[in-house]
Amino acid sequence: MSDELARCLRQIEERNTRVEMDKAWETSWTRRGSIALITWVVAGVVMTLLGADRPWLGALVPVCGFVLSTLSLPVLKKTWVRRRKSAGV
Repeated sequence: MSDELARCLRQIEERNTRVEMDKAWETSWTRRGSIALITWVVAGVVMTLLGADRPWLGALVPVCGFVLSTLSLPVLKKTWVRRRKSAGV
């Protein structure tokens, strides 16, 4: 195998590893939990500054919406992919 071919193959393998790690991160509970926590803190601070009643409890509303959306999106994606395939797109 030539040096050029070996270099290209190594680059493809490195890229595939990066893509797989990015994909794993996007679907990880660590990422979801981090976003949920950051959302809760930011919403709680904003609601506190606005003088809302029980701001930290109210801040759970967007967090629950986010978590529910992450749970339902995989199902919606499968349906979308299946329909696209059957339509020949």
